[in-house]
Parts: sequence; C-alpha cells; structure tokens
Amino acid sequence: METRVALIGIVVSDKGAVEKMNMLLHEYSPYIIGRMGIPYDKAGVSIISIAIDAPNDIINSLSGKLGALNGVTSKTIYSKIPEKSPPSKEVQ
Repeated sequence: METRVALIGIVVSDKGAVEKMNMLLHEYSPYIIGRMGIPYDKAGVSIISIAIDAPNDIINSLSGKLGALNGVTSKTIYSKIPEKSPPSKEVQ
C-alpha cells in the first residue's frame, strides 16, 4: 500500500483533552515517525507536531479524530507526491 509523509500540527487549549489525544496517538503509533511537543504557557496552549508515514486514509483519520476532540485543533501538511519517472531505456 502506498504511503505518504505528512506533518500533523496540533494545538491543545484544553488540558482535559490530553489523555484522549495520547490514546489516539498510541493507537496510530505504528505510523508515527516522531513527535515534538512544546508547552506555551504564555498563551495557555501546547503545540505538538507529529511526523507520520502512512496511507492517506490513515493520516486523514488520525487528523480528523484529533480535530474532533474538544480543545484540540489539528491541521495536516502533506509531502508532495514525486512523479513516477518512466523506466530508463538502455542504449546499446
């Protein structure tokens, strides 16, 4: 199955949503390349980035489920799909 690399940006404004968010991330952990979280106390939010390599439907599902949590906003950035180059012909 073809996969894509994407970055899911998450802003958590309600600390009560963290447990549900972490459960979702654990559920999708086989696809997660890495995670970075930054608490931003001045604004009262946490900013999290998730690097993921998964099929489109898996990425969309995770991003949608995260965004559906109260106090959580998520947006996804997808890598560009490289064009498939035609097979090379050997010159004889």
